[in-house]
Amino acid sequence: MRGHREGDTDAALLRSVADGDAHALATLYDRHAGWLHARLTRRCADPEVVREVVQDTFVTVWRSAAGHGGGEAGGWLWTIAARRLVDARRVQERAARIETAPMDTDRVERAPAAALPSAEDRVLAGLEFGDVGTALDRISPELREVLRATVVDGLTTREAARLLGIPEGTVKTRAMRARAELRAALVQLNPTPAGGPA
Repeated sequence: MRGHREGDTDAALLRSVADGDAHALATLYDRHAGWLHARLTRRCADPEVVREVVQDTFVTVWRSAAGHGGGEAGGWLWTIAARRLVDARRVQERAARIETAPMDTDRVERAPAAALPSAEDRVLAGLEFGDVGTALDRISPELREVLRATVVDGLTTREAARLLGIPEGTVKTRAMRARAELRAALVQLNPTPAGGPA
């Protein structure tokens, strides 16, 4: 185990985490947990779920740091966190379905309003699982990450560049390419019938 400096790269920290260095994990946590929490909060209004997802993300990092390809960890961390959030939502939805299942006519209980997904949650779930989610899966991962950061999460070009560890100009270029590829993928999923509107 060794001390870690603020200037250590994410790749160096992840190599140390892969070797079982808890101090390296703590340094990564200090560096990335804040923006992960803020970004997850934009997708989920339940602070307890957000805290659990951040915690689960770093548990996953501890277990799978050796699998990281090197470089900045931001995009990789966000991918893990986004998947954990989707998993958490599925658990909540199952619990809500159980709570709202038909019960004894003598004892009818309703799920609290907080258990129901918000309009924003429903839109984001549509992005993950609907045609847009399918189309997003068809574009390259680096373009998909830029699109999710700038469009879904509403980050500025500068914030997205910092998160993904790439220059701002690259974010802009990838965002333009991503939109074009996403449009093409959506057209393939939903071709316009002959004689229909153009």
